Parts: sequence; C-alpha cells; structure tokens
Amino acid sequence: MRAVVVDAFGGPEQVRVAEAEVPEPAAGQVRVRVRAAGVNPVDGAVRAGVFGGAGQRIGLGWDVAGEIDAAGPGAQEWTPGRRVVGLHYGKVKPLGTHAEYVVLDASAVAPAPESVDAAVAAALPLSGLTAARALDLLGLAPGDSVLITGAAGSVGGLAVQLAVRAGLTVTALAGEGDEELVRSLGATAFVPRGSAPAGVVDGVLDAAVLGAAALAFVRDGGAYVGLIPGAEPARERGVRVVVQEVAADGAELGRLAALVDSGALTLRVAETFGLADAAKAHAALAAPGTRGRVVLTVS
Repeated sequence: MRAVVVDAFGGPEQVRVAEAEVPEPAAGQVRVRVRAAGVNPVDGAVRAGVFGGAGQRIGLGWDVAGEIDAAGPGAQEWTPGRRVVGLHYGKVKPLGTHAEYVVLDASAVAPAPESVDAAVAAALPLSGLTAARALDLLGLAPGDSVLITGAAGSVGGLAVQLAVRAGLTVTALAGEGDEELVRSLGATAFVPRGSAPAGVVDGVLDAAVLGAAALAFVRDGGAYVGLIPGAEPARERGVRVVVQEVAADGAELGRLAALVDSGALTLRVAETFGLADAAKAHAALAAPGTRGRVVLTVS
C-alpha cells in the first residue's frame, strides 16, 4: 500500500509517498480503508522534528475517515464496510493515517457523520476532540464568559460552536477579516487580533497559543486552557492554568459526529489534495490565512 512518510526532518519537500505493508489488526483493533485524512499542524511539527525520531521512517497523519476493512478478535462489532472516523494518536509512529490503510484501537473509532462526505468528516477527529476536551477542562458553567483565541481556525471554530452550545457567552479573537465568520459560528463579541476585549472573562481557551497575553484577559480566579504542553504561561492571580492533551476517544467522537448530523456543528475544509500530492498539502498547511482543514483524499 501507499503511505506518506518522512525519512529526514525539514520542510514540505521531505514529505514523500512510500510503499508499506498493509497492517494487520490485533485483538481489540480494526483496520480502516482510508478515504480521507486531515493534515494538521502536528503533522508539520512531526515533519520538522519537533518530537524527535531522527534516523527512522516516520508515518504522518492523525485524523481518518473511511470504512472498516477488517476487525481483530474482540472488535467484531465493527463490521466491514461500516463508515467510521477515528483518531490515530502518536507523534512518532511508523505508519499514520496518511495511507491507504491504517489500524486503530476499536475504542478510537466512531460511526462517521452521515450528512457529510469523507473529506469533510476527516476534519472532525483531532480538532473536535481537542476543542471538546479544552472546554471541559475550563470547567465553566452556562452563563459564564469565555474568550477563544484563534477562533477562525479549525480548533477555535469548533470550540466557538461547542461553547455556544454549552451556554457560554463567547468572545472570539481572530484576524480582522474573520468577524463575519466567527459571528456566524455563534460568537457574541469579536476582538481583532492584537486588540483586547472590553473586559475580563471567566476563562480563556487559547487556541492561538498567545500565552501570557491571553492569560491577562482572565479575571482573578478564572481559568486558562492551552493546547500545547510546555507553552503555557506562568500562573498568577489565582487563575487555574491547564494544558489539554488530546486522547483517542471513540465515545466522545461519536457524540461530536452526532452534532454534525444534527446541524449543531459545522466542519470546514480549506482544500483537498490526493495522496500523491501530500507535499503540496503540507505547503498549503503552512500558508498564512488558511481557514478550515487541509485534507488528503485516498482513492
């Protein structure tokens, strides 16, 4: 089968398609015939060597949308042909989801949303699970206020929608040209990048990784959630500082997929590329102003 890998660290030019053996599912695992897979910032970080792994071939890709191809012992409830989405967690791994087939733990997959095609569904797993977990960690109650930085991005945009659904009053911080977009997602207030909100908020979900600058907008005793371990600001004024670490959670992913089908959650795809053009997809990922997920499609 074909799989997207890097053998040396660097820019998009290091991304290539290689031949690999079709993986076999073990007990409690399923094999997915990949139809589409998101290209995420973490893939760019892996490619650049942020997580190590020098001297070995590294497979790329975390998100997947496709169909069950085979199931190992203990996972036979996932019948072949069933459409699914899933998350293949792992920063340095020999094979990722940017391939024709991938093996996942059965607990990491969920029925795919029925209202969208595979390319759109592939934008859900990593961004959706990240946004949902970050909001849970904030621990805010209905009626509380939240500032979401990077609100026009893939994670931030889903976080806006989930926060509104949770009854929070959402202020969205994004680029000057993104006001119409973030308000369409449900944000009550808009703050252009580089500006400050009118007052303090109960919590900040810092999808733009602003760090201390975002923490300054939180009231004393409020909450701050970051997305990148090690990039969080120092604690001050009694503000609770938490960094989320995404996990493969099929049950939560199923809940998010159901929200897509109900119309409560909108997924956005910026551009699609075939598997052979994975290097071009990485170049598009790095382009400024990308709104929505870059997706690889696999025929």
